[in-house]
Parts: sequence; structure tokens; C-alpha cells
Amino acid sequence: MDIIKCKEVKGADVGMSKHDLEHILSTLRFGRLVVYPTETVYGLGADPFDETAVKRTFLAKRRPFDMPLSIAVNDISVAEHVAELDENAYRLAKAFLPGPLTLLVKKRPVLPDIVTASLPEVGIRIPDHPVALRMLEEFGPIISTSANMHSHPNPVKVEDAIADLGQSVATYVDGGPCKVGTPSTIVQIIDGTVEVIRYGAIPKEKIEDVLVR
Repeated sequence: MDIIKCKEVKGADVGMSKHDLEHILSTLRFGRLVVYPTETVYGLGADPFDETAVKRTFLAKRRPFDMPLSIAVNDISVAEHVAELDENAYRLAKAFLPGPLTLLVKKRPVLPDIVTASLPEVGIRIPDHPVALRMLEEFGPIISTSANMHSHPNPVKVEDAIADLGQSVATYVDGGPCKVGTPSTIVQIIDGTVEVIRYGAIPKEKIEDVLVR
């Protein structure tokens, strides 16, 4: 188990060395798990196209395999490779991403069914955190789920994640306390219908305001 502590972010500097970034990327490439900071809560990441790595994610969290996982990307153009986005999805993405919003949209066949528990939809997230965005820019899409045991409190500090997940995670990235500390709002967008299915950091009223413009 490795812990990488990021320095204070200044400008374009994400607060970690090239060596540390390469260590994180190598962990993901080898199918291992990484805990990383976001603006909401700490995330547990893995390569979504490596089914063994995805299984490790479920097992580390003791999460039932019939509960789908979301995907984090660094840009909405990357999301298009794993999901189908309609006009409403683009409008919400433009308004709130990067930020504490998860778009639940139809997945593309390229994404393994184990990620979404064989459901036809996938949650897409663009975290508003420089460390997470740099990881995603360099590696590509990764699993996005809270870095805690299933049903345990959400981790807002890396220490919370370490206490819960311990040695099941290969690399922990310490980016300090999460600035929002509340899970993302999940909005389901299917066949033109939009519904908030989990209330989080973005109020329902703000979602509706964007859609009625």
C-alpha cells in the first residue's frame, strides 16, 4: 500500500511530481486500485475495461455485484466513447461539468457489462479536481465510486478511505479534504426523459433551470 501526498495546487501545477503520476498510472495499468481525491468525496478507481480490476473494486467495497458503478472521464468528448449523450445531457454537462453531477445515460457496448451490473445505463462523471482530471487525462476513463465499504460513511479525507479499505487498495492519493464533501447529484437521461434519482451537491431546482431555458 502506497500513499502519495499532493502539495498545495498552484496554477497549472496539480501538486504531484511526474514520478508520482506515473506510479498512479502504472497501478491502474496493472489492474490495481487507486483512491483519488475529487471535489465531492474520495473516489475508488480502476480500469473499467479490465474486468478483473472491476471485480477487485466490488470486492474491496464489499459491494453487491448487482449494484452498478459509474465512470469518471476528463472531458465530455471522452464520455461519448462509452455512452450515448442527447441534447439534455450536453446542456447539463455544459452547465455543471466538471462538477458534482453524474449523468446516467445509455452505455455503449464497448463498456463491459460487469461495470453496470448488466444494466443498459452508465453513470458519467467529470470531477472538479486537478489531480483527478490529470489522472483521467493521462489514463482515460476510470471507475468512479466512493472509496468506502458499502453502506459506510462517505470518505471526505484520505484517512477515511484508508481506515475503510486498507490493503485492498494499492495506491492512495492524498489531496486533502474534499471541498464539497457531499456526493454528486445523479440525473437519469433516457429517451428524452430527465429525472433526478439521487439528490446531492447540485439542487434539483438548478437542474430544472438549465433544462427549461
